[in-house]
Amino acid sequence: MRTVPYSHAVGSLMYLAISTRPDIAYAVGVLSRFSSNPGMAHWAAVKHLFRYLKGTMDYKLTYKPDPSSPSLFTTYSDADHGGCKDSGKSTGAYVVKMGTGAVSWRSKLQTIVALSTTEAEYIAATSAGQELLFLHSLFTELGLDLSSTSHPLHIDNLSAVAVAKNPEHHGRMKHLDLRFFWLRDEVEKNVISIHHCPTDSMPADILTKALPLQKVQACCKLLGVGK
Repeated sequence: MRTVPYSHAVGSLMYLAISTRPDIAYAVGVLSRFSSNPGMAHWAAVKHLFRYLKGTMDYKLTYKPDPSSPSLFTTYSDADHGGCKDSGKSTGAYVVKMGTGAVSWRSKLQTIVALSTTEAEYIAATSAGQELLFLHSLFTELGLDLSSTSHPLHIDNLSAVAVAKNPEHHGRMKHLDLRFFWLRDEVEKNVISIHHCPTDSMPADILTKALPLQKVQACCKLLGVGK
C-alpha cells in the first residue's frame, strides 16, 4: 500500500463530498477513517466510489421553489445507531434544504456512544438545529427578517420527536450532557419546530449508512441531486 495514493484519492473525494455531492458524504467519511493504515479492501472501495462518480458525472444540485415546503429552510436529521462496529458509535447526519436543493449537509461519527436509537437521533437533531440557527443568523445579517419564522426540523424517530418537544426531564435522556438539551429551548422559543418524517421521505438517510441502489436514487432525488 506504500505505492497506492490512498490519502490523495480520499482527499479528492472529500472535496466533492463537501462541495457538490452530498450523496457520497457517508462513503467518504468511512473511507477517511482508514487513511493512516489502509488495506487493499479499502483501496477497492475507493475505486468502487470513483466508478459510481464516473457513472453519475452529469449529476448536479438543482435549486427551485418547493411548493410542499413554504419555509426558507427545511432541515432533516438522521442517525444510524451503533453503525461503527469498531467503536459502537453512531453516525449522525443532517441536511438543510432551500427549496428543492441541499445547501448544507454533514455526516459524522458521533463523539459519544449512544445507548439507544432515540439518543442517537436526538444528538443528530441537536447538531442539525445548531446548523439551522447559524443559517438563520447569516440570512438575518444579509437583511432578511426571520424574527417571526419557525424553521422546521424533520426527524424520522417518534421517540426523539417526543424528547425534543417535551420540556420535562425525560428519564431515559437525563444522563446526556447538558449541551444537548439546547434543542428543547429553541423549540420552546418557537425558533425551531419539530416534525416527524417517514424514513422513506428522509433525505439524510443516505448520509448515515450504505443503501441499495434504488434507495440511493430516491435519496438523491430528495437531496436535489440529479441530471
